[in-house]
Amino acid sequence: MPTEPSTAGLKRRKLFAASVSILAWCGAAATCVFTALELVNYPRTSDAFIRANTVGVAAHVSGNIVELNIRDNQRVSAGDLLFIVDPRPYEASADRLEAKLALTDLEVEALRQAVVSAEAMLNEAQAEEEYASAHFARLTPLLAQKFVTPDEVQKAQSVAEAAKGRVLAAEADLIRAQRLVGDEAGLNVRRLEVEASLADAKLHVDYCYVRAPVSGYVSNLNIARGEYANQGAQLFTIVDDSRWYVLANYRETLLHRIEPGMVAEIWLLACPGQTIRGVVQGVGKAIYQPVGASVDALPDVPPSLDWVRLAQRFPVRIILEERPDCSFHSGGTATVRILPDDRVGTPQSGILEEPIASN
Repeated sequence: MPTEPSTAGLKRRKLFAASVSILAWCGAAATCVFTALELVNYPRTSDAFIRANTVGVAAHVSGNIVELNIRDNQRVSAGDLLFIVDPRPYEASADRLEAKLALTDLEVEALRQAVVSAEAMLNEAQAEEEYASAHFARLTPLLAQKFVTPDEVQKAQSVAEAAKGRVLAAEADLIRAQRLVGDEAGLNVRRLEVEASLADAKLHVDYCYVRAPVSGYVSNLNIARGEYANQGAQLFTIVDDSRWYVLANYRETLLHRIEPGMVAEIWLLACPGQTIRGVVQGVGKAIYQPVGASVDALPDVPPSLDWVRLAQRFPVRIILEERPDCSFHSGGTATVRILPDDRVGTPQSGILEEPIASN
């Protein structure tokens, strides 16, 4: 008698376990389907990082740093004086060119006086040539009447021709004197040359005073006062905090569902519990691919091919539409979810031009 209830209970327990197992499998399948549809309809990735543009700061001139007004991680505003390169050699060069400019003015004035002298010499030569030609013209008809000798006529002719030669020489001297002055179209090229050199020297003096090109945070400052700055060599970096964005790496199989102007939801590890709204600015068109890279102008093609081919990931740039009350750091981890049905702006040529104001 006790065996029958025990058997019935065992069957009920087996039936209950089977039911629970079937429901669990169905729930798991439904969850997988729902998750797959969610990921397809609303592309999501955790391979994303918050970024800000950076500006490398370098001196335009070489020299010792005589003044350093910043510290590492300090916030600076555009136009703030960062450091000063010793300006004395460049100031001396500018002073020397200013003196040369004054000397050039004196030289130009002297050359202009030389032009006046050349004009006077030309006038004198023209007067002599006019008299000699007139004298020769008067003697020529008198030769037939034998009032003058052939020698006198030949001498007058020679004097007239010599006078013409002196006129040509005086004209050439005048042109040369005018060219030496350097006046051209109302300007003096001699003075312009020195002025250009002086402007360049003054520009180098201004370059000694290095100012912040953008507002942001000083990063990787490893120099001190007295350091020698080489022209064009980057000394540190300024992180531009006027606009932050997220680079989200999406598989190539999802890129066709992402377009500029789509709104995105962003979660940052640095801002727990906060959802940040962003806008897709553009989708990356290329990534570095070591396979097929050129070596000595020839393509490098490996002899083997992996059987498992993973989908490549391409960066999608998302501009943050708002800035929450938390600390942003370039390189911080983010998670992104695209909302295809929510769009902002009108993309042009595959990119969203200035989708939002600076955050």
